[in-house]
Amino acid sequence: MKRILIGLLILSPMFASAQGEWNQKFEQLGTQLPTANNYRNASGAPGKDYWQQRADYVIDAELNDENQSLTGRETITYFNNSPDQLSYLWLQLDQNMRSKASDTPLITENVVTKAMSGRDIQKISREYDFDGGFKVGEVSDVSGRPLKYIINKTMMRVDLPKPLASGEQVSFNVAWSYNIQDRMPLGGRSGYEYFPKDGNYLYTIAQWFPRMAVYDDVEGWQHKQFLGRGEFALEFGNYKVKLTVPADFVVGSTGELQNASQVLTKAQLEKLAQARKTFDKPVIIVSEEEARKAEKNKSSAKKTWEYHASDVRDFAFAASRKFIWDAQAVQLDTKTPLAMSYYPKEGNPLWEKESTKAVANTLRTYSKHTVEYPYPVAISVHSASIGMEYPMICFNFGRPAEDGSYTDAVKWGMIGVIIHEVGHNFFPMIINSDERQWSWMDEGLDTFVQSLTEKEHYPTKPLKRGEARLIVDYMKGDKEGIRPIMTNSEQILQFGDNAYGKPAAALSILRETIMGPELFDYAFKTYSERWAFKRPSPADFFRTMEDASAVDLDWFWKGWFYTTDHVDLSLSKVKWYKMDIPENEVENKAKKSKKAKISSGESSQSLMDFGDEAETFTFTDTDPAAVSERFAEFMNVTDDKSIMKANADRNFYELTFENKGGLVMPIIIEWTYEDGSVERQYLPAEIWKKNENVVTKVFAKDKKVTNIVIDPNKETADVATENNVFPRMENNSRFDLFQSGGE
Repeated sequence: MKRILIGLLILSPMFASAQGEWNQKFEQLGTQLPTANNYRNASGAPGKDYWQQRADYVIDAELNDENQSLTGRETITYFNNSPDQLSYLWLQLDQNMRSKASDTPLITENVVTKAMSGRDIQKISREYDFDGGFKVGEVSDVSGRPLKYIINKTMMRVDLPKPLASGEQVSFNVAWSYNIQDRMPLGGRSGYEYFPKDGNYLYTIAQWFPRMAVYDDVEGWQHKQFLGRGEFALEFGNYKVKLTVPADFVVGSTGELQNASQVLTKAQLEKLAQARKTFDKPVIIVSEEEARKAEKNKSSAKKTWEYHASDVRDFAFAASRKFIWDAQAVQLDTKTPLAMSYYPKEGNPLWEKESTKAVANTLRTYSKHTVEYPYPVAISVHSASIGMEYPMICFNFGRPAEDGSYTDAVKWGMIGVIIHEVGHNFFPMIINSDERQWSWMDEGLDTFVQSLTEKEHYPTKPLKRGEARLIVDYMKGDKEGIRPIMTNSEQILQFGDNAYGKPAAALSILRETIMGPELFDYAFKTYSERWAFKRPSPADFFRTMEDASAVDLDWFWKGWFYTTDHVDLSLSKVKWYKMDIPENEVENKAKKSKKAKISSGESSQSLMDFGDEAETFTFTDTDPAAVSERFAEFMNVTDDKSIMKANADRNFYELTFENKGGLVMPIIIEWTYEDGSVERQYLPAEIWKKNENVVTKVFAKDKKVTNIVIDPNKETADVATENNVFPRMENNSRFDLFQSGGE
């Protein structure tokens, strides 16, 4: 019988395991993050000299329903709060993505398939006649004197007559127009939807005016060209906007309506006032009957709706004579914003039943986990095949069949997109990250809190993203088709999984498995509060999550955000030991093993079963001098007899784990005992610090183990659960069954 010293049994694995390649998975991020400074400090908070620019807008615009165009004029007041002197300003002209000189179609890949629709061919041939892009008619100072400017595709540089010093401000005018695109053939984040049965249009209007580009301490001018995917980097400011539309149009917009008495009927005003005091269900302000009547009459007169908004980074609106409008108040801690929905009759009955309720639920949960919603309204607008967000307003899909019926898939899809797009009010409309550079900072964080909202308010709704199990298929995919999360928006492959699903799953794992909800929620809320109405970078998020929790997460950020590694932790070896004690040593001695049995490897048949007998080791008295010269200094000695007695009947299980996927994670072990009881143990990810590839650990158990499962609840996104089980599950092929006489 083999005899093994207990000291060697416990200590030897840390030296004996093969090290393999060392990939510095636990080294600090260090120089991978920007150096902390007076603008952004090492804790992840804004520094004492943090600054950001501001831009205020006064806009007059008219929407022409006859030719689907928009004409506008704006005065921008730009505040230079930076320490730098600026000799020119950059503005974004996002509509130029649709101009004939746009780079977007030139860099868009496409292929010929065996079956191609008319829409597919139209996209390739570009045979539609659409004159897109901004027509800039004037750029002048407030006195009307022309300013020199140059347009570089989707960016416009305005040269100032004299440099704008730190602390100064400048006002200037821009006049422009553009043709609004039909979203059916041309797609897009904004545009119009045409309804041929009643001959009306529904406009969802965004990126509709020349907007100031960001100038900050991280990038200087953020003037990457807008190619379609990378969204927006914008400055906060105050808006005063007048929108002239046909008189029978209803306009939903960023901001608060200033002239309700001029554009609403007396009955509508009364219902709007009622909605401000109604918290249990929506109040219908413009009914379906009113909308149907407007569809038929089509007024030729005009009305101007005036909206003001403070501390927003953008401005969008929706307009149509088809709109039904409902609203209800939402009670938050200190504020009572209005949750509102605008939708055509084609959205009913689903939208009247679910949309505003989903808006309200979103405000409640996001306010709890981030910051209290600060704006007066939150709006969901219905239009086909879209999900897009702007401050206080978003455009969402989810349409019943013509007879008003809808499936659960349609209902849950609509609720999911409303939660997601309303949630974008927090990321990035308030916590104002640079979307042009880092899609995950708004999409990933939003998707994560979306999953919390859905679990809280819609427990029967199937989750699509936001849990570890939902990202497994992507993580185990071909690495040629995967990019790290920390990839620029325009270079991401599999955009939905990379920018939405993977970061949301990572944060879910961080909350539920690694940090725990209490630590995570406090740190996440701290990040949100620190960076509300400011512009955080990835480093600010990473640093704040650690700073507010005292959890070192550099290994986590490195693995999940900077690599394409996946989780595959294998329980590759199990050994069972008991103590072999001479009969005269202990009264209640351990039952001696008759043979050494279970020493198993991945290919060993013994991985299929524990066997009946344990391998044994010999207990020896502690020799302090032999163990370490340091112990020889102690006056007291180890009580070997009591230790031997306490462990005489214990089972010792030596488990060896392999990191086959590259992504280090905690090891969660579920032990099932002979009496049917179950125990869970959690080993922090730091167990991999000295060996990133293989670790071995011994566990002392009072009861005999019959089964071991790693990650039993599938909470780490492990892609190969078959190697997480001991004894191994038999997985016979049909050929094996045939050979053995099975069916």
